[in-house]
Amino acid sequence: MPLADYGVLSGTLHRHFRGEPDARGRWFRVNLEVDTPDGRYRCAVDVDSVHPTICVQWKVLTLAASVLEPASALAPGHHDLARTSGSGAVDFQRHPALAGRPGRAIARLRTLLGRPGPSHPWISGSCLEASQALEPLLVPGRPVLVFGEAFDHGGPGMRNIHQNQGDPYGSRWWADNGTWQDGATMTRRDDGWYDVFLSKFSPQADRTGPDGHPA
Repeated sequence: MPLADYGVLSGTLHRHFRGEPDARGRWFRVNLEVDTPDGRYRCAVDVDSVHPTICVQWKVLTLAASVLEPASALAPGHHDLARTSGSGAVDFQRHPALAGRPGRAIARLRTLLGRPGPSHPWISGSCLEASQALEPLLVPGRPVLVFGEAFDHGGPGMRNIHQNQGDPYGSRWWADNGTWQDGATMTRRDDGWYDVFLSKFSPQADRTGPDGHPA
């Protein structure tokens, strides 16, 4: 079934640190500590896979707070979100701002030029490259929105901060597929705009059906 405890954490970034590297020097998460009225949360942002044949993919966007409403207007703390459009939930493929869908005129021009693809393609790379894309956004003291699944093991936190749909049939994550439940990290700049880090894993499909399974 889709994620049971999907939501968003609104708070202030305290600090971040990379996970402990393995024997080959790879780490799999960048950990955020986020302060809220309910205490400090630990948020684990995936930047690599333990499976050697799977790589991480990411993109970095800058978005106005208005396109992220109502999530951008929530009070500090953790908030459950309905997995529907308009609730504040995130869906990389269906939210117009996150999917990078151009306006009709630009889309028509791209088609005429033979370049109809998305305006923000996924970048593939190593844990180091993914971390180097994420970490400049993680300025201590910035307001932050972390979308994902809540947990409470050794203290409150957020996990599954990555795409949560499109896993192929037969994978251990097939049952977790669903729409409007993707994870993301967003930090608010002094000008009110948000720097946004999105990530997924290479086997996850770029197009899914209404159940979140690969289309």
